[in-house]
Amino acid sequence: MLFWSVLGLSIASALLPLINIEAFLVVAVSRSPDVMWVLILAATVGQMLGKILWYWGGMHLDRAPWVARHLKKPKAQASLAKWHERAEGRPWFTAGLLFVSASTGFPPYAITAVLAGTLRVPFATFLVTGLLGRGLRFWAVVGGTSSLIELF
Repeated sequence: MLFWSVLGLSIASALLPLINIEAFLVVAVSRSPDVMWVLILAATVGQMLGKILWYWGGMHLDRAPWVARHLKKPKAQASLAKWHERAEGRPWFTAGLLFVSASTGFPPYAITAVLAGTLRVPFATFLVTGLLGRGLRFWAVVGGTSSLIELF
């Protein structure tokens, strides 16, 4: 039951960044420390299921009329071209940026996911870097919190 709660809430938190999955995960692991890795896996997979929707939304962003109007503006075109230039032909830079965003939340991963979709970053790159980054983030949060609790 706890697995499904963490999975569901992590999907919701991926879509609505105001929901703090890290806090919920720390509480869940403190109640069931023997299944810590299963809960970290649930949070990681759930987050990526939600972020895939952001990625997909980025791929189809230009279909929204207000976005299409905004993208016609020179400033928006220049900004998008700048990001496209940074990503094009630099797969390690792109993968690194996605990994850093997924693991640290800076830049915000929801925004990075949309940008990855808009720039047509290969789905495998997005998925692998996201799973590794989010998994590392949750492991660090749970492990760091556990270490602090043991200190006191």
